Amino acid sequence: MGLIVQKFGGTSVGDIDRIFNVANRVIEEKKRGNDVVVVVSAMGKTTDQLVQLAKAIDDHPPKREMDMLLSTGEQVTISLLTTALIKKGFEAISFTGWQAGIQTEKLHGNARILNIETKKLSSLLEEGKIVVVAGFQGVTEDGEITTLGRGGSDTTAVALAAALKAERCDIYTDVTGVFTSDPRYIKGARKLSSISYDEMLELANLGAGVLHPRAVEFAKNYSIPLVVRSSMERENGTIIEEEISMEQNLVVRGVAFEDDITRITVEGLKDEINSLSSIFGVLADHGINVDIIIQSRIHDQTGSVSFSIKTDDLHDTIHVLERNKEKLGFDSITYEEGLAKVSIVGSGMISNPGVAAEMFAILAENHISVKMVSTSEIKVSTVIDQKDMEKAAQVLHDGFGLAQQKTKATI
Repeated sequence: MGLIVQKFGGTSVGDIDRIFNVANRVIEEKKRGNDVVVVVSAMGKTTDQLVQLAKAIDDHPPKREMDMLLSTGEQVTISLLTTALIKKGFEAISFTGWQAGIQTEKLHGNARILNIETKKLSSLLEEGKIVVVAGFQGVTEDGEITTLGRGGSDTTAVALAAALKAERCDIYTDVTGVFTSDPRYIKGARKLSSISYDEMLELANLGAGVLHPRAVEFAKNYSIPLVVRSSMERENGTIIEEEISMEQNLVVRGVAFEDDITRITVEGLKDEINSLSSIFGVLADHGINVDIIIQSRIHDQTGSVSFSIKTDDLHDTIHVLERNKEKLGFDSITYEEGLAKVSIVGSGMISNPGVAAEMFAILAENHISVKMVSTSEIKVSTVIDQKDMEKAAQVLHDGFGLAQQKTKATI
């Protein structure tokens, strides 16, 4: 048959019973004649608990030491799952990210995978062993442990699938697939039978937590089919690939939303051609992700620029900008917390003008004020008050008729 990479999230391995359930799902795939590589996250809320421990000592613990701490969570899971597989009579072996040959850039807390040395894993697969790998982690060229950011186990799984030339990568989670919006909050949200890489990448970047953006990017770049499915329920999931069978008249495919957004405004910028590149270059050098950007000019040859970030990055962003104030040439920084981002996504927008206008009309009719806007060919994002986030997502979901379409089973 072929090689299948399976990834199981924290909820799927949350306790011993669930670990045995995962072992059974792995064994089922092995009995179909496939080689299997399994990537797992830390159990349940382990990562959150480790973060809380560190913050009990320091509100802003060193990023290197956080990587040392957080990487231990997955190490517990791989050992327990491998033990369960062996107890059930199957040859299995576990590896941390660095033992598995996952090499990353030198960036603590949010590193990118640069290369995977597959010789060891390939040899063990040829021997018929099930290989269990810790997600979310790797090692730099000089031996420093790094983590890949929240959701990084998805990235580990897809990167391994690409490196090992897997037939497919199955992402097992606590939901049954990719939905038109988060069904925990949005009434009428329904499962999609299929979605394109580009649409899924936009949704993942915009707050849909079912998949990590880098995982989708890897899958698209290496043409690895992804299937998102439940680890507990036996039903078809959502397939993510380049070509999909579009559902009739579905211009908008999903609504994503994300809380804890902060808008930062850098005021009194000199009117110089390199002002923006200097600001965002400094932030990029420190691993700070910037989202929506709005620039304005003032008549006295100064200007300002506003941009949105995750609130978790506020402390580091202010610190980096203030430390480089003289070099960057600005007067002051202001910021507004308590914001959220709500977005619509759909490849049908390309050939259907007026979608953005309809979105703004729906928000205006529901008295929801828009503070920032960003668009691409297949998405429109708005920054609004966080108190209006769920309401905005629901009225957009309803307004674009996402609950009215019928699902087609594909897998």
